[in-house]
Amino acid sequence: MRNLSVSTPCFLLNIETVSSLYKWIHSYLLSCVSLLGICVQSADFTPPPAENITVCQGESAILRCDIDSEVTHKAWLNRSNILFTGSDKWSLDPRVTIINNNKSEFSIQIERVTVHDEGPYTCSYQARNEPRTAHVYLIVQVPAKIVNISADISVNEGSNVNLFCLAVGRPDPTVTWRHLKYGFMSEGEFLDITDIKRQQAEEYECITNNGVSTPDNRKVKVIVNYPPVISDAKNMPGEVGKTAILRCEAMAVPTASFEWYKDDKRLLERSHGLKIQNEKTRSLLMFTNVTAQHFGNYTCFAANKLGTSNSSMLLFRPGAVGGGSPSSGQGAPMMLWVLCSALLPLFLMKI
Repeated sequence: MRNLSVSTPCFLLNIETVSSLYKWIHSYLLSCVSLLGICVQSADFTPPPAENITVCQGESAILRCDIDSEVTHKAWLNRSNILFTGSDKWSLDPRVTIINNNKSEFSIQIERVTVHDEGPYTCSYQARNEPRTAHVYLIVQVPAKIVNISADISVNEGSNVNLFCLAVGRPDPTVTWRHLKYGFMSEGEFLDITDIKRQQAEEYECITNNGVSTPDNRKVKVIVNYPPVISDAKNMPGEVGKTAILRCEAMAVPTASFEWYKDDKRLLERSHGLKIQNEKTRSLLMFTNVTAQHFGNYTCFAANKLGTSNSSMLLFRPGAVGGGSPSSGQGAPMMLWVLCSALLPLFLMKI
């Protein structure tokens, strides 16, 4: 390597020198590269700011360099690595090719870019014995993608639930949680639910987005277990010789199983002119041919692994006392009338 002149801080490198050389000499930035002895930076030249080129991972990136007809030498570099010197390729990467090499343009293309291609690129050329450079900074974006998320979960009511949703992308993506029924829940990779209620069950959706492509989303199903709650049980009228139905509906997770009782005796399928039809959330006690013995109080039991619930209801003659909502004291009006009838003579004797 030899100095060309004392007044011009520029060095001529021999052909065996392969690496880039960056030095400060007499307060001037010197950038010389070994491309057949070409000095690529002079002392008094201030290079233009780098041009940013943004592409999505997997796409092709075109790095353009505008030159003029007086160019004698030219090269493309990536950091300290020489890609091309004129039409001679130094890079071993088959994805990097020259797309324009003429008197006005010296441009290259990188196919199927990856995040490893991101960084500074320099086009160096010499025109009218003056070195020039053009800088390009390649930015590689990656669409947001969910890489890991909580599995579907089953918990008992009152438990604490912790869900996670991990996403990657360039630039860094945002992560949002939403309940499919109630909407937005929170931002961030983690969703914590304290003392979960049955109303908070169903699906939770994780959405990640960084503006590069369409958002990515995945769902987590949360099952909240709770004991049965009987929500529909009514006293019903019945006429002798006709059909009648008592209904018992219970909400529960897991689904409840049902049993029917009359006077502490369990009723079985098709016993004494009865038919029991159990469905997912309710049970029907059907009287195929009502007789006088069928009138009275019936109790429905609903049970799952977390507990039981029961409700009593009456099958009564039309016009008799017994209509209205069932309760633990549903027979009270009729019993009160009987009790008053029995005590009335004693009360009159004392008078």
